[in-house]
Amino acid sequence: MAHTDVTTVTHVMVTAGKPSEFKFTLSASTAKRGIILFKVTNKGSIPHDFKVCTIRNKPLANSCPGTGTRLITPGQSNTLRIAILLRGTYEYLCTVPGHAAAGMKGILTLT
Repeated sequence: MAHTDVTTVTHVMVTAGKPSEFKFTLSASTAKRGIILFKVTNKGSIPHDFKVCTIRNKPLANSCPGTGTRLITPGQSNTLRIAILLRGTYEYLCTVPGHAAAGMKGILTLT
């Protein structure tokens, strides 16, 4: 029996701090499971980061275990590369204190 290893790479552009300071805008809210490259650009006026939670199918919280970018200063970008192999929903958020609670979070669906 042959084994085929096909890895999907999905690119997602993430804008932090625009249209409002405590929001993220993603180029896609659904991706295929596999490798996801998030290019995060801070277009706000204060530092932000971007973290993807590792626990699936949980309601939105203001913190979680996961993998994230470094703190990104206004006008700068950072790339986050992660591999997600299980279908489901995954929260993303800003870990700067108070930012997720102010609405800087959302859900990514993996198919």
